[in-house]
Amino acid sequence: MSLPHSKKIILEEKSIPQAWYNIQADLPTPLDPPLNPQTFQPIEPGDLSPIFPMELIKQEVTTERWIEIPEEVRELYKMWRPTPVYRATQLEKLLDTPAKIYYKYEGTSPAGSHKLNTSLPQAYYNQKAGITRLATETGAGQWGSALSLACKFFDLECTVYMVKVSCEQKPYRKSFMQVYEAEVIPSPSTRTAAGRHVLEENPQSTGSLGIAISEAVEDAASRPDTNYALGSVLNHVILHQTIIGLEAKAQLAQVDTYPDIVIGACGGGSNFAGIAFPFMPEMFQGKKTRFIAVEPDACPTLTKGTFAYDYGDTAKLTPITKMYTLGSSFMPPGIHAGGLRYHGESPLVSQLFHDGFIEAQAYGQKAIFEAALTFARTEGIVPAPESAHAIASAIAEAKKAKEAGEEKTILFCLSGHGLFDLGAYDSYFEGRLNDIPHSDEALAKSLEKLPKV
Repeated sequence: MSLPHSKKIILEEKSIPQAWYNIQADLPTPLDPPLNPQTFQPIEPGDLSPIFPMELIKQEVTTERWIEIPEEVRELYKMWRPTPVYRATQLEKLLDTPAKIYYKYEGTSPAGSHKLNTSLPQAYYNQKAGITRLATETGAGQWGSALSLACKFFDLECTVYMVKVSCEQKPYRKSFMQVYEAEVIPSPSTRTAAGRHVLEENPQSTGSLGIAISEAVEDAASRPDTNYALGSVLNHVILHQTIIGLEAKAQLAQVDTYPDIVIGACGGGSNFAGIAFPFMPEMFQGKKTRFIAVEPDACPTLTKGTFAYDYGDTAKLTPITKMYTLGSSFMPPGIHAGGLRYHGESPLVSQLFHDGFIEAQAYGQKAIFEAALTFARTEGIVPAPESAHAIASAIAEAKKAKEAGEEKTILFCLSGHGLFDLGAYDSYFEGRLNDIPHSDEALAKSLEKLPKV
């Protein structure tokens, strides 16, 4: 069967946004302040200066609505931005749905995912501040890949603590990072006190993003030439990712379309927020749009977590933030969507979910790989397991529209390709890929350890 191309909406290069959108300017409920992990008092900008440059610290706390994108960063964005929006006409046909399904495809970036949107400005601001080396964590490897490339562009050294189970599942992500001369260390490691402590308690630990963050933060704090870079969760990271939704909004306007439903996979929140936040000002003013954050049921931060102050890492080195959390000691099962295996959630996404502006859904591994294959076999793109969560939700919403006879417009973010994830697809084909539910008992024990704030 021949497959005609999906409809593609592009923007001219000059249409790349000039500024990022800061939703803190429009939040109905302002964020509670982050707390110093030692004193439990509201954190001061100086508390963050050992690991972040001042420009990123300012972006973390500002309530200015628009933050100008530096010209050096914008020029590098032009390597692949604007990314295309496609209408999934073949998927619509297969589902026999009256819904229109659009997706913003971030897999065209040189790193293969949306993560380069924030790794470039983070490397830029650090270089301007005189930093020569960045330390970071990565789960499935998309963030580590993006930061290694950004560091090469700005002549910085890069050390990546990669969650051990993902390092084993996705060895070519490590190879990709090494192409750009990054040092890649499976986490937990013996390099740091945080890693050694985990290995003493559990020599067979497969790692988690919380552990890898602890190692990267400890590394950065121990060297004056090194700062820490984070690929999700924090406000400045969310800010940089809004370029996704800003472009998508302009692209849909070209065909006189506005989404009824906006969907994004959600681990730490940057992918979901990037596509969703630029559409939210109209919702705050009364427009009826649904926003759906989709997570794995093995790590159900929004759907099963608690809205509370918690640490962002396992060793309790990071600021304590108010967020939806499973507890910083929660150890998610080793699912293939490694980029979504984080115990916490962006404070911005958490506040909006708590206030009822965002919905949350959770899916198991089998369901998301079934959705991924349906999408690949109609639209021709092999999606990353993280992105497949958004696809599963989009398919479910399109089926609901058919049942209700409603002509809904659905937009989701396809945040990356799955060409480094084919081992996971092999596991699915061979019947070795199983749903791995979280442990309610482990979750309850983890939540018992929340800081007493």
